[in-house]
Amino acid sequence: MKIFIVFDSENGHTEAVAEAIAEGARDVTGAEVFLQHVNQADVNDLVEMDAIIWGCPGHFGTISAGLKAWIDQLGGLWAQGKLIGKIGATFCTTATVHGGIESTLLNLITPMLHNGMIVVGLPGNIPENAMYGSYYGVGITCPVETSHDAPPNMPSETDLILARALGHRVAVVTGKFVS
Repeated sequence: MKIFIVFDSENGHTEAVAEAIAEGARDVTGAEVFLQHVNQADVNDLVEMDAIIWGCPGHFGTISAGLKAWIDQLGGLWAQGKLIGKIGATFCTTATVHGGIESTLLNLITPMLHNGMIVVGLPGNIPENAMYGSYYGVGITCPVETSHDAPPNMPSETDLILARALGHRVAVVTGKFVS
């Protein structure tokens, strides 16, 4: 099964989450994972994929401009029904608590539904998600540092565990659909 992960990332936070999602997906036998930054990704490659996971930094509660411009190129695939029945999942990062994680995830899910995709979230009853509370995908808060000399607040190991859990779940669900 082929799983395509596309991400927009400005400071490495969202890229770290994307890499952890890819790691979780690769743990499932038979998963072939393609990980690309939105600037290198071609929407036409989605036709050959079984699952598509996309994510970005949340900008004021919505999709980053880079990923939104890429998603807006899906019109031709939508018109031909090329993504119908594919598995989809989403992820995002924000800089502040209550910075729009859920609204960003919902905005990322909407184009998947318009394309007839089957959206997979992260249920609350899996051990990795017991204290997380979002079912729409993985949303990570990496607080902004006020000091210019401070290293960037990258996702914690707990955050990356959730990301790996999402990748694993998408691969398992996809395997049920393609076998």
